[in-house]
Amino acid sequence: MGAPLLLLWALAAVAAALGGAAAEPPQQERSALQAFLAGTPHERALGWNASVPACAWTGIRCDAANATVTELHLPGIGLIGRVPPGTLGVLKGLQVLSLRDNRLLGDIPSDLFDLPQLRKLYVQGNLLTGAIPDEVGRLASLEHLDLSRNNLTGAVPSELNNLTRLLSLRLDKNRLSGSLPSISISRLQTFNVSYNDLDGSIPSSLARFPAESFAGNIHLCGEPLVDQPCQPVPSSSKKRRKLSGAAVVAIAVGAGAAALLALVLLALCLVLLRRRRREASGEEDAKTTPPTRGLTPSTASGEMMGGDFTTSSSKDIRAASGAAAERSRLVFVGKHHHYSFDLEDLLRASAEVLGKGSLGTSYKAVLEEGTTVVVKRLREVAAARREFAACVEAAAAAAAEHRNLVPLRGYYYSKDEKLLVVDYLPGGSLSARLHGE
Repeated sequence: MGAPLLLLWALAAVAAALGGAAAEPPQQERSALQAFLAGTPHERALGWNASVPACAWTGIRCDAANATVTELHLPGIGLIGRVPPGTLGVLKGLQVLSLRDNRLLGDIPSDLFDLPQLRKLYVQGNLLTGAIPDEVGRLASLEHLDLSRNNLTGAVPSELNNLTRLLSLRLDKNRLSGSLPSISISRLQTFNVSYNDLDGSIPSSLARFPAESFAGNIHLCGEPLVDQPCQPVPSSSKKRRKLSGAAVVAIAVGAGAAALLALVLLALCLVLLRRRRREASGEEDAKTTPPTRGLTPSTASGEMMGGDFTTSSSKDIRAASGAAAERSRLVFVGKHHHYSFDLEDLLRASAEVLGKGSLGTSYKAVLEEGTTVVVKRLREVAAARREFAACVEAAAAAAAEHRNLVPLRGYYYSKDEKLLVVDYLPGGSLSARLHGE
């Protein structure tokens, strides 16, 4: 009785083996796999040929009945280029796909979002580019998603919230940007977006993950990044109220002193040159120098008026030609100015007196093109054109070297008028800083 029983068991095993070997996935799945391999260059030969059942091919796993392909494992085999469309999307029963550590290019294949049973997707360590499509939210069965170590850009899609079965999500070492969406997946155990270009505050739903999950994003802030707390941005009015009186005075006085330093340097230079000229030529006291009338805005038109400035100087410029015109032009100094107006434009500008000092009167000039500058009209400055120009250049160079000095942009020189042009800084006055607006 024992021998016949053993024989029956042996026959049954052989029949089962023959039946299993005879089972094959549908021809369309076999064809899709062959099209995928034929359309994607690869360095290692896989031996996928018609003489071997598809379920026995390298990297292929089928279900218990060999009726459909459920897993495709091709990590590190040297796949190069883009995944051919219309290939992997045919494998409707695919549950695991691993194409990690190859050289796949282009966007994430859209075929992958047509796999309703996909549970694990590993494509890390490739050269994929483009954004993470919103269609990723259609993979409702997904439990593990790894897109790390690629060149993906764009924002992290909020559609990831649709993956309610997700256990691990890795997007690290890409070039993703923008703010993080609030991802509230209760089953999520592993989350990593480190070493991207993300910014903004970390949502409270993701604060439970370790700081390493967010490292390398210098513009991210908030828990768990204890070294990068988020700072609220106060409104301008609140910011002014927080400044103490002493701080306001210090800021205003410091700014004013710095703004005048360049002009003081220029004045000292001109005084020294004037003294040397007097000593050399034996000139008499400077009282013989005719005074220059002040520059005032016209009440009718608002244009800058004032005797020689708008009469003799502008008339001379209009009538001059050749070398004379060259000598009477508005000269810009420095390398970083962006002004393109001339003296005629300055003469027609709307003027407002900003203040008067020992060096002369300062005007806020608004040109027709919208440019705003400050014009300093110097008083009783006697210097040759070359000496005056040298002093202006020296003062402009000194201002360019210090960030707290108002940049000196240009000058005008004539026998009767000497003007300096500096940037207009709309920071308000000392009175406004001390007493409010």
